[in-house]
Amino acid sequence: MARSHGRLTEISIGGDDLSAYTNASDLERSSDSHDTTTYGASHHRHEGGLKDGTFKCSGFYEVGATGPHQTLAGVVGDVLEIVRMIEGTGAGKPVETWDALLVKYTESAPVADYVQWAAEFENNEYPVETTQGA
Repeated sequence: MARSHGRLTEISIGGDDLSAYTNASDLERSSDSHDTTTYGASHHRHEGGLKDGTFKCSGFYEVGATGPHQTLAGVVGDVLEIVRMIEGTGAGKPVETWDALLVKYTESAPVADYVQWAAEFENNEYPVETTQGA
């Protein structure tokens, strides 16, 4: 079984590469479920509906011209393009691209630790997966 290490993941949001500031990301794909059970059935039946999903990412805050604060703090409520390469860069490796609404941006400053950031998105479309070129 081939595995991929999470450290290889690369993330770009709104055209800015935030990989160097990010240490966690979660892409959730989901769907509406409709109960289509009819009289006489002995078990529920379900059919899928509209697809949905969320994306969350977080990491360490860092002062810089293209860090998470500069990229995300001023655009809460905007739709941004997200590009995620979960296996890193390289020909033939997957790349997922989609638009999502930034619904929350958080900065946390604990007294005895580094400042951290987190962002939550609601996907506006299902991620399109292709492979990277040469």
